[in-house]
Amino acid sequence: MSQIVKAPDVRLVPARRRFLGTLGTATLSATAVAILAGCERMATAQGGSAANDVQILNVALGLEQEAITAYQLGAESGLLQKPVLDVAVAFQSHHKEHAGALEATIRKLGGAPVAPKSKDEYARALNAASLRNQTDVLKLAQRLERGAANAYIGVIPSFGSKDLAKVAARLAADETMHWTALTSALAEPLPKGALSFGG
Repeated sequence: MSQIVKAPDVRLVPARRRFLGTLGTATLSATAVAILAGCERMATAQGGSAANDVQILNVALGLEQEAITAYQLGAESGLLQKPVLDVAVAFQSHHKEHAGALEATIRKLGGAPVAPKSKDEYARALNAASLRNQTDVLKLAQRLERGAANAYIGVIPSFGSKDLAKVAARLAADETMHWTALTSALAEPLPKGALSFGG
């Protein structure tokens, strides 16, 4: 069994910026993306630094773990009403699937997935004590989802292969869908202009 290491103690927004910054200087190898996409045969034909890939994937995994806990905190707050609570639980399940794919890829690369921080650590980092109503919870989730979409969009240009970029695009699409649903639940207008993500 792989050894699990503790996730770095970082807040969400700086962590997303660091994720994008890390990718600007060292991108995932084609091997890592091929494994993440479930293309093991393609992965064997690729080269790249597994240690670098593990580091980048662990940053992404840390972000997914934070999203999972953020939705858990929202669900347990008692502030979400049906059907919003059901949507939050569904979005949390998407983040669990993302985390599972990242963990499996890290292990296949011979790495150790970062362990999630405690719920209390996430609560402090997200300032969960300031949440007073359903709107507060939705605004927090909306902000996190937009950051996640932008982080994954930021990865896409680093891939030379359209097929490999597809994995990051699918993750970004999930995050964008979450942001759109949350924006609708808040009765906020959608962006008036095009190209409103990833800029």
